[in-house]
Amino acid sequence: MPEFNNNLWAPWRMEYIRSLDQQQKEQGCFLCDYWQHPEQDDLNHVVWRGDAAYVVMNRFPYTNGHLLISLAAHVGDLAVVPDQAFAEMSHLIRQSVQLLQRTVKAQGFNIGYNIGLCAGAGLPDHIHAHVVPRWNGDTNFMAVLGDSRVVPDSLDALHKELVIAAEDAGLGTSR
Repeated sequence: MPEFNNNLWAPWRMEYIRSLDQQQKEQGCFLCDYWQHPEQDDLNHVVWRGDAAYVVMNRFPYTNGHLLISLAAHVGDLAVVPDQAFAEMSHLIRQSVQLLQRTVKAQGFNIGYNIGLCAGAGLPDHIHAHVVPRWNGDTNFMAVLGDSRVVPDSLDALHKELVIAAEDAGLGTSR
């Protein structure tokens, strides 16, 4: 049996989770707020919208281009998500992968749902998927030794690029 003597700590994650809990108590769910205010899509970095779900950039990305695919409805239990809404989320995930391959030249992806607080869900009451682009050799010393991540582009600049590319691809509009 392998022994695990070393831990890699990511204390920023718990700080983020706690800040969301406090923010949700004070202001409500930010994903619901984004859905309800399409006029603020540029400010909120919404890339495009579907009928029951939408694509938004993660404000605390693991890598450049980290996207969230969120339900429009405030639902925390995957078992009660309507089939049509789940199918739309799956379709948006596939389209997001294609968009990130074209724009940031991603070579691979981590895609998943964190269901429940113990599974790492920063917002456990609102189902959303993560699409995290990856590149060959992208794990570097900064994350391991420096307790930092290198995100080489600003959210605003990449948001503009993603919106234009999504519109060019006929994926919809954020407005």
